Amino acid sequence: MILPIIILIIIGIIIFFMAESKNEEGRLKSSPKDVFLHLLMIGTLYVSTFMFSSLWFDYVNLWFPDKLNYYYRSILDGILVGTSTLIVVFPVYLLTSWLLEKEIKAVPEKRELRVRKWLVYLTLFVAAIAIIVEIILLVYNFLSGELTMNFFLKIAVVFAVAAVTFGYYLWDARRTVGTESNIPKYLAYGTGLVVLGSVILSFFLVGSPAHQRSVRFDDQRVSDLQNIQYQIISYWQQKDVLPAKLSDMTDNVSGFIPPTDPDTRAEYEYTVKSPLVFELCATFGAKSVDTGAPDRAYPVSVPEMVKSGKPAAVENWSHSPGRTCFERTIDPEIYKTNEPLPVIIQNKEAIPAQ
Repeated sequence: MILPIIILIIIGIIIFFMAESKNEEGRLKSSPKDVFLHLLMIGTLYVSTFMFSSLWFDYVNLWFPDKLNYYYRSILDGILVGTSTLIVVFPVYLLTSWLLEKEIKAVPEKRELRVRKWLVYLTLFVAAIAIIVEIILLVYNFLSGELTMNFFLKIAVVFAVAAVTFGYYLWDARRTVGTESNIPKYLAYGTGLVVLGSVILSFFLVGSPAHQRSVRFDDQRVSDLQNIQYQIISYWQQKDVLPAKLSDMTDNVSGFIPPTDPDTRAEYEYTVKSPLVFELCATFGAKSVDTGAPDRAYPVSVPEMVKSGKPAAVENWSHSPGRTCFERTIDPEIYKTNEPLPVIIQNKEAIPAQ
């Protein structure tokens, strides 16, 4: 809700300064360059602070998982998004801030430009709102009994980011024309080191780009094996026997063709070990992460379980690098439908008279 309001305010500021045609007495007029640099600086500041907070939220979720709301793959994706955004956006913020400081040193009166004042106080407004919202959330969670380490650490992250942003820009807004200080330089070094450390930390947590590519291939392999397993069970339900080989399940009507390895295009290994037991094997590129989280157990519900009121089955697809096999045993009491196949009559005249 706040973001659209901020965007509208920024658009209004742009229109106001682009439409300004007269100088105030003794005051510089904002040039297109001034408006561009200040908007770019404040925009990259907002994106950087938001993505930095989001990145550390994901770190907190990873280290102190909330048992009621935990999605490991979503956390890793969030870390990747936050890291890639900071790598690009934060240096742009530092560069534009440096260019603006350079302009102000050359022309000290530019510190009093309207566009600068408006955007600085807009930043103070946003930081103040963030602090107020977090205090409200703290009180709400206290009253609802959901005060966990996960929550407290996220509150600490938001307070730290908002306090640094609010404190610096409040100090900057009070600076007088011609005042020089090393605080912006020291703050740039400090925040740069913190952001750089956060980005490096993400590589330790999610791995290198090559590792992530292997993980994505492995996720596709697990998805393929789940699909094949479903088709095997469906084949057994209809024919009361396991398929001898994967190609036996090729169905031109439904369009099912047994998938192959997404990287090597080799066929997945399939072995019938007994009338009710089969084994699926694949060669993985990385070790699956054992987090103990519910979403890593791949719970599966089938219609027969729902009808019988039995709990959902839990499939374990944990694997190590290299060849890994998964043995599955069909429980006839769960998966057997015992329902006759429908009969389609093409010619109604062929129906015998009753």
